[in-house]
Amino acid sequence: MVAKKVIIIGAAGRDFHDFNVLFRDNPEYEVVAFTASQIPGISGRMYPKELSGKLYQKGIKIYDESELPSLIKKFKVDSCVQAYSDLSYNTVMDKSSIVNASGADFWLIAPERTMIKAKRPVIAICAVRTGSGKSQTTRYISKILREEGLKVAVIRHPMPYGILRDQIVQRFANMEDLNKNKCTIEEREEYEPHIKNGFIVYAGVDYEKIVRSAEKEADVILWDGGNNDAPFIKPNLLITVADPLRVGDELTYYPGETVARMASILIVNKANSATPDQLSKIQSNLKSINPSAAMMLGDSVVIPDNKSIIKGKRVLVIEDGPTITHGGMKFGAGTVAAKDYGAKEIVNASASAVGTIKEAYQKYPHLGAELPALGYSPKQIMDLQTTVNKVDCDVVISATPIDLRRLINADKPIVQVGYELKMRDDKLTRIIKEFARKASKR
Repeated sequence: MVAKKVIIIGAAGRDFHDFNVLFRDNPEYEVVAFTASQIPGISGRMYPKELSGKLYQKGIKIYDESELPSLIKKFKVDSCVQAYSDLSYNTVMDKSSIVNASGADFWLIAPERTMIKAKRPVIAICAVRTGSGKSQTTRYISKILREEGLKVAVIRHPMPYGILRDQIVQRFANMEDLNKNKCTIEEREEYEPHIKNGFIVYAGVDYEKIVRSAEKEADVILWDGGNNDAPFIKPNLLITVADPLRVGDELTYYPGETVARMASILIVNKANSATPDQLSKIQSNLKSINPSAAMMLGDSVVIPDNKSIIKGKRVLVIEDGPTITHGGMKFGAGTVAAKDYGAKEIVNASASAVGTIKEAYQKYPHLGAELPALGYSPKQIMDLQTTVNKVDCDVVISATPIDLRRLINADKPIVQVGYELKMRDDKLTRIIKEFARKASKR
């Protein structure tokens, strides 16, 4: 039997997971390459032999996705696996056209085929777009479970941007663990809030090993998804969060519509920032694709740690990076805080951007005055610091989920903004408490 040749295209997340679960020890296929884009510096690496298994003794090279057509021809590839998340349908089909025109099949793998079965009950929190509010929903649910007397482990969608052989299984219990693992700003944004709340966070590359480690110390596992991806672990309860500020995306982004259709519970978050028309339209759209799911409304409550210095000031707003870059949001919680607490002006950061931050403004032309909190490398963190200090303003409002004051030296005061989920009724709490009651009997 001749093995079918495969390329997996992604961004150091689901691509590695799909390989581990479906291809690593499968002699029917030969994965000849990974391709990557979206994350700075991610191509040019190797998926190491420590992770690639006995069929790939030298590991597998990761190429830039711009080389995909030539790679298909060079390796005589049969199929390309699409392993990105948070892509518009136009982008998905554009990639499909490139692959098909180069002579290969375009493969979308059903999420359930790659789900790992855990020995503990699992609640998965997904979303229709990145920045919808998955992590604040996970925090909300984790506290309810703890109040019900259960030990909770949070397993986070992968962000392995460093040395892969050192990131096979990562366990974060305190802030020092973040430093030891040399976490990027993007990783810290996702792990730090859970750690501050007293929860263990797992992440890494090999999710079979991650799940087996987490279930040893937890009664319940929470899957905190990335972008709008489907869970890597088979859930007993799947919750999908939708964003009314991007109404319509729930029907036009992959795999956001997929996880909306899969959900038992649909939460429309940010209801306090949306118009009645936006709320009506998104609920109608969600009901049209998943009429059996329970529908709930939640508010994303903005909490600045020093609101008194915002009023009347010219402010620089720093927003969560992925949300306003590839997530397509024009503003986030920082802008909401600036308006709610009386800032005189939001100063446009784009003219002051340097290095890789300037490149981000060029790559994402929809960006407005807000500054994306990008920090995939020490150089990019330094570019962020230089940009912040070049902006002529009185106060910085930072709405990235981490405290930037610990990572950059700013020459002006920084107000740190948090945001938490507040449900408009007790339906979700009642469902989670019932889930906890059943879990405690297992």
